[in-house]
Amino acid sequence: MKRPDRSYAAACAARAFLLVAFVVIALAGCTLEPMRGGRDDGPGSAPPGNLDRIADATPRSEPLNPGANSPYTALGRKYVPYQSLTPYRARGIASWYGRKFHGKPTSSGERYDMYAMTAAHTILPIPSYARVTNLSNGRSVVVRVNDRGPFHSERIIDLSYAAAYKLGYVNAGSASVEVEAILPRGSAAAREPRALRPV
Repeated sequence: MKRPDRSYAAACAARAFLLVAFVVIALAGCTLEPMRGGRDDGPGSAPPGNLDRIADATPRSEPLNPGANSPYTALGRKYVPYQSLTPYRARGIASWYGRKFHGKPTSSGERYDMYAMTAAHTILPIPSYARVTNLSNGRSVVVRVNDRGPFHSERIIDLSYAAAYKLGYVNAGSASVEVEAILPRGSAAAREPRALRPV
């Protein structure tokens, strides 16, 4: 039996090495990709030039949406949204979502606008308002909750592109935040203690 030429064997070994290296690098790229909830596929082709000047949501009294606040199941887990404005304060991870969902219906039936100051939350009433603070830089925004999500155990809120931009984490994809419900002044709910909820 004739032995293969050494140069041919070396070329085969080099090709195998390059193939393995390519696979390892590709897999590493997948694992190192910032966590973005699989929903924030970019800021859109023509984002407004004045994102810093987009005003926070202005809390106001609104009737709750009965259909959007019914118990529901997502990814095998049951969620029971609050049926009234309730004290809520929790810390966890925020992600954001972008153009893939821009213009599509939210859980409230409204169209998602990635340049509005809105958010998705699993149990806060729809509609309601919350203050979200980026714990790494102290920036805060006020958002209007009009959608459901994120359905990942380690995340507590999904923000619009504009809200995430103003909090300074669009490039990172996610951030540690504190979320606190904003309640009408003088309401019984506003007088209840707002203990930090475990997530």
